[in-house]
Amino acid sequence: MSNYTVRVELHSAQYNPDFEILHSAMQNEGFSKLITSDNGKIYHLPRGEYTISTSENRSQVLKTTQRAVQKTGESAEILVTESAGRTWDGLSEKK
Repeated sequence: MSNYTVRVELHSAQYNPDFEILHSAMQNEGFSKLITSDNGKIYHLPRGEYTISTSENRSQVLKTTQRAVQKTGESAEILVTESAGRTWDGLSEKK
């Protein structure tokens, strides 16, 4: 299994229902908006960022993301990054 971070920037002008559609579509495809630290704490990813652990390759993850984005009716910029580990600061902890 590989871990991926996916960044989606919808070409909508502001936050609107398209982001809610995107979040739902991404969740239905197996993506999460949450990330777990080494000590087990769970954090929220920034808007437009998702994570997934899958046996798919980067190209397949991109296609899956494109399928989710299509459900918004918007165009988007998408970046898929395969991760060997993550370090972060300032993310909001899930309550």
